Amino acid sequence: MKRLFRRQTEKAGLPPGSLVYTGYKSAEKVKIKLIRYNESDYSEYDIENVGELESFKNTEGIKWVNITGLHQVDIFESFEKMFGIHLLTLEDVLNVNQRPKFDDYDNYLFVVLRMLSFNKGTNEIDNEQLSLIVTKEFVFTFQEKEGDVLDNLRNRIKNNKNRIRRLGTDYLAYSIIDTVIDHYFYLLEQIGEKIEALEEKMVKEPEDGNVEEIHKLKTNLILVRKSSWPVREMVDNILQSESELLSDATYNYYRDVYDHVIQIIDIIETYREMVAAVMDIYLSSLSNRMNQVMKVLTIIATIFIPLTFIAGIYGMNFRYMPELEHPYGYPIVLFVMLVIGLFMLYYFRKKRWL
Repeated sequence: MKRLFRRQTEKAGLPPGSLVYTGYKSAEKVKIKLIRYNESDYSEYDIENVGELESFKNTEGIKWVNITGLHQVDIFESFEKMFGIHLLTLEDVLNVNQRPKFDDYDNYLFVVLRMLSFNKGTNEIDNEQLSLIVTKEFVFTFQEKEGDVLDNLRNRIKNNKNRIRRLGTDYLAYSIIDTVIDHYFYLLEQIGEKIEALEEKMVKEPEDGNVEEIHKLKTNLILVRKSSWPVREMVDNILQSESELLSDATYNYYRDVYDHVIQIIDIIETYREMVAAVMDIYLSSLSNRMNQVMKVLTIIATIFIPLTFIAGIYGMNFRYMPELEHPYGYPIVLFVMLVIGLFMLYYFRKKRWL
């Protein structure tokens, strides 16, 4: 459940705009990396402190500032004065359990996304908040830890003088959002492959450990669903925004993102039904296997009922029994018991109970 929800007890009772980091504490240093580019030029900078960013204001090109690590709260206090970022926005950046949303301020746009990535070490989905602040010159992205799904976008900006190098910060923000959303398809593809493999396994030979696999798939789908459903509302709010920071050409790209989100939601709902069906197959397989075991035991017990009856009769301790003195009594009884057993087996097979 920690991947789905995080406690926020540290913020209880504090006034609005209080900068409190609600994520996991870290001893690592906050890393600030700046990418500046235009159609003909590209450069990267490692920033030691936030104050250095002021020297890039009113300079040529689009500036993408990526901040990794949110635990040093004092770093964010200067954003209000330097870039006019509202304290409530910075509070939402540090509150890393935010629902995906879009806020339109006078001088900037604020977007919150859930960035999902597959952790091969734990074989689970990592859930991280990605916050974007979009101004006329800068795009700020905030994330808790190193490693994201945006490396392909960075390489595209660096190596190709394509549309992204010619357009403004609104298109860069779209590209970041689109890359994060498209990665949901990659996660769902992996989940879909696991569902199909598990479904085939259930039909052939279900095992006790399959319940844990079904539970993990169900939890992953809940996580992706919880992250993607609010994105539809977020993108819709962007399409309805009349901010001067969004150009008319960029709206068309956001409509494409909206279509992708709808596709993702449809896939998630389909996979949820498939997981429920897999659970039904598992329960049915266990029931069928139990029925097979009970059928075999019932047949064995049924065969031995008349044999036990005969053995019970001849096990009685009466002095005068007609067959006691017969020289062939023992083999005759065994022969009769054998004939009865074989006849019952023949009868069961004829009825296709075996």
